[in-house]
Amino acid sequence: MTQQTQSIFTRPAWVVIFALTAAMVWGWAYPLIKLGFREFEITADMTASKMLFAGIRFCISGLIILSIAKLTNRDFSLKKTSERRIYTWLYLLLFALLNTTIHYAFFYFGLSHSEGARAAIINSMGVFATVILACMFFKSDKFTARKIIGCVIGFLGILSLNLGGVESGRFTWLGDGMIMLNALCSAGASLMTRGVGQRIDVFIGTGISLGMGGALLILPALFLGGTLQTTTLWGVTILMLLIGISTIGFTLYNKLLTCNPVGKVAIYNSLIPVIGTLSSCLCLGETFYWKYIIAGTLATSGIYIINKGK
Repeated sequence: MTQQTQSIFTRPAWVVIFALTAAMVWGWAYPLIKLGFREFEITADMTASKMLFAGIRFCISGLIILSIAKLTNRDFSLKKTSERRIYTWLYLLLFALLNTTIHYAFFYFGLSHSEGARAAIINSMGVFATVILACMFFKSDKFTARKIIGCVIGFLGILSLNLGGVESGRFTWLGDGMIMLNALCSAGASLMTRGVGQRIDVFIGTGISLGMGGALLILPALFLGGTLQTTTLWGVTILMLLIGISTIGFTLYNKLLTCNPVGKVAIYNSLIPVIGTLSSCLCLGETFYWKYIIAGTLATSGIYIINKGK
């Protein structure tokens, strides 16, 4: 990685541009995945097919990133560290499992049992979990009153999704519970990203994570009889868009995390629940409940308060 490229990812203006880009494309993943379920005729009880759908997306995305790395002559070798090479590869495998395989198994399963707008807001829990865990494990991230207040407000936003009548949505383990577990996996993977950058070029590490993690979704899915029952041009288009989202989003976000404090990057994820909620209601015809405004505002405000003044 050249000094010039390194500096781009630490310059305030470029951090804003890249982080906003990642957040915006990720926000659109919610309706696209739900539309993909419809187009490929994947119902809520077809767990293996959901794993196959997700695995194809991430495996291809990883291969694209690794191909770009090869064409641009990036260094694929492991960086010199004090640990044995086997432990380095085990670390990368764990990152692939947490960042892709387990993470998105929970996400796709939960999203099939939840409204896209609701899932987008609940998933913001990952931001608050990342901030809390970063303060616990990294010296560069310290607990402050602002972070504590921001996290409390953010979690209140998530809890407010249970306001109102049953028809406007209530907590379910198959839906909301899986999205929460996905958010915790995302937080853990965010913390591990720095370690990936210390062991291998983070661009290549991202490709390995997505490619390997995707393959580990595809193999059990095929073993369990997962299929994409109907293949249409629109379905393939949706899949290609999701592959593009993964390629762009993870490449930018993981690089930013290796060059900046976690909290400084996480603030821009406040846009994800807003974009995810609006895009889901617009594209999927979901009912927009008043509590989404309360929940989204509190979640977004919490993320902003945490990072205000940085």
